[in-house]
Amino acid sequence: MSSFKLFAVEDSGPRALPVPPGATQFADLYRGLPLGVYDALRTFGHNRFLYLDRHLARTTRSMALLGWDYRLDEARLRRALHAVVTGCAWPEMRARIDILAAPAETLGTTSRELIALQQFTPPPPSLYKEGVMVDFAAGLRRENPLAKTAEFAANRPVTGSHELRVTSDDSNDVLNSSLVTQHSSLAPPYEYLLLDDGGRILEGTGTNFWAVRDGVVYTAGTGVLEGITREILLWLIPSLGIEVRLEAVAAAEIATLDEAALSGSSRAFLPVVGIAGQPVGDGRPGPVSGRILAAYEAFVAANARTAV
Repeated sequence: MSSFKLFAVEDSGPRALPVPPGATQFADLYRGLPLGVYDALRTFGHNRFLYLDRHLARTTRSMALLGWDYRLDEARLRRALHAVVTGCAWPEMRARIDILAAPAETLGTTSRELIALQQFTPPPPSLYKEGVMVDFAAGLRRENPLAKTAEFAANRPVTGSHELRVTSDDSNDVLNSSLVTQHSSLAPPYEYLLLDDGGRILEGTGTNFWAVRDGVVYTAGTGVLEGITREILLWLIPSLGIEVRLEAVAAAEIATLDEAALSGSSRAFLPVVGIAGQPVGDGRPGPVSGRILAAYEAFVAANARTAV
């Protein structure tokens, strides 16, 4: 039984589409389609979302940044999203919303809007207790960091996170990918980090990056995707009495960091204990990350809502 479901958003409601045999990742659902912009988020309590309005606003902004004049019927999309997640038997799901560059005619629909669902199990508690290892993706850049494009997602290198296991057609072997640095081993890191031209850490391929030094939290202020979880954290962290600086830390400064973390809708605030073979702090998740994660989880419990 497939762990994916795919729907076209039509005026009459969502219509189920066939899932390609053997699909193991979201990218497999869109092979051969005219890729456009997308957004991905997870459910909470089966059919609730966190800040769905921000996700949809980012999708609209991404279309505008690409010069599209396509008008998104948000009310129709919300109804379709609510219907498919509520009617799905999976306890929790990752949902991906795609607005294609042209109708998905090869799938038998004139719609440009697709909703994909993936059966989802949140990251295990052990990852938050022990932290994860990450590496650098040398040379990988977002052409327009503020636009969340499906083409970028389809060409990210393989990672150790099952949620991010997306490969391009010519880099299925992580050891052969020109984007992977010399620190890689047979087991891919949980995530890859992107650097700017000055060697500063911007973000992950599907996450935002955070660092802690001397009690101050750092994250890049420009040149990164405006993550919805990032937006929440930028409000939440100062409310804990913790200073935040919108400054990217340099890769050369890893040894000076006390803690680091990744953020995203599917992983909340996940501690990073090693970067490119170098330990972060004492190699264990730290107290600042623990406080932030607890505050974020409380925020989710209080603010998750259904799509309609």
